[in-house]
Amino acid sequence: MINTWWELGTLAFVAGVIDAVMGGGGMIQVPALFSAFPTLSPAVIFGTNKLASAAGTVGAAVQYARARPPAWKTVVPVALAAFLASALGAWLLTRVPAEPLRLALPFVLLALLAYTLLSPSGLDHAPRFPPGREAGVAAAGAAAVGLYDGFFGPGAGAFYKAYFVRVLGFDFLNSAAPAKIANLASNAGAILVFLVTGMVLWPVALGMALANFLGGQLGSRIALRYGNRFLRRAFLALVIVLIARSFRDAYLR
Repeated sequence: MINTWWELGTLAFVAGVIDAVMGGGGMIQVPALFSAFPTLSPAVIFGTNKLASAAGTVGAAVQYARARPPAWKTVVPVALAAFLASALGAWLLTRVPAEPLRLALPFVLLALLAYTLLSPSGLDHAPRFPPGREAGVAAAGAAAVGLYDGFFGPGAGAFYKAYFVRVLGFDFLNSAAPAKIANLASNAGAILVFLVTGMVLWPVALGMALANFLGGQLGSRIALRYGNRFLRRAFLALVIVLIARSFRDAYLR
């Protein structure tokens, strides 16, 4: 069991690094929070995690946007779609069970892994749609991932990045800023619902937010330095870990 602020802060920092590089920091923070506060409701755990992880996402998004300025005509509708869909997903979390999604997630991730392994996507930047259509296609995907992020969440950052790479034809570096901005928007949508319903443990969330922000700064710098091939390998590694963990959580509990 995690029972010290030092342990929570360290894990939040590591989560920030991982999330900035490839997404999936919630895989570390959410179990850490459940371990530290086993009597809290899942909604409070998810609300606290969302607020903490949003800090790291902000920092990483700024770093990526400076290095690879995104097409804002695409990013703005993406962020709006992710925000609204995530708020809906967080509201649904209070109304319907998440168990069916938990059971399906390992197989969705396995299909994503196979699809990514079968092609070198993400190494070359070759957008597939003209700007106007790109915004619509990107917003549709962001809405789907945002709904998932608000309702359930693990690996949402990886799904955003996969959508930009696989569907829109971005490379990993050019997908980083729009994926992070979309992730930030969906975090904000869920956070709004969790704040309104009082589902945030503030002292813990703020302390972890600082550690997550510092981790995000380091992770984004690592990603920018080592480039697309490193990010592709990191992404594949993340998906494999997500498959193992989601399968264990769904079927081996």
